[in-house]
Amino acid sequence: MDRPLLIGVAGGSGAGKTTVVQELVRGIQPERVSILHHDAYYRDSEALTAEERVRINFDHPDSLETSLLIRHLRELLSGQTVRVPTYDFKTHRRLADTREVVPTRILILDGLLILTDAELRSLMDIKVYVDTDADVRFIRRLQRDMEERGRSVEAVVRQYQSTVRPMHMEFVEPSKLYADVIVPQGGHNRVAMEMLVARLRTA
Repeated sequence: MDRPLLIGVAGGSGAGKTTVVQELVRGIQPERVSILHHDAYYRDSEALTAEERVRINFDHPDSLETSLLIRHLRELLSGQTVRVPTYDFKTHRRLADTREVVPTRILILDGLLILTDAELRSLMDIKVYVDTDADVRFIRRLQRDMEERGRSVEAVVRQYQSTVRPMHMEFVEPSKLYADVIVPQGGHNRVAMEMLVARLRTA
């Protein structure tokens, strides 16, 4: 098999990265695609108490084991199967179970901070940044964290003010300068989605 094509989908928390990825997969043959999520590579905090874990700055690049992600991507790009970590966002711990990812013609990587790392960027053939207004992103994050991760409104707001927004301004927002394609409105931008799907279909 020829080297897979790697597309990176970045953007702020709640920007709509998942919707973009879903639209890309829907537009091509699913069996030709493998997906990796940067947030599966959050470092395990086994040595910390539950109280200490919730104080971790999960929006800083140091909270992620990007070196392991890069290693896995290199292996996939060379035709090898990898075992990806599974992260529990409720306990802030890596689980014992891992997820098998096989090399396919197209690899999709998504994550807040994937465009901030030069070595990671160098592996990508197409770099996409999903650009969505801050108020929309916050509302989506609030709904997700309450419904899927069992967090209170107060906890979500506190985290947003203390780390999410500052880290977005310091790391995520500037990283869109590295994008090949900026997609306003995320997966609801039909023109952008059609252009990206058309490119992936030729891979």
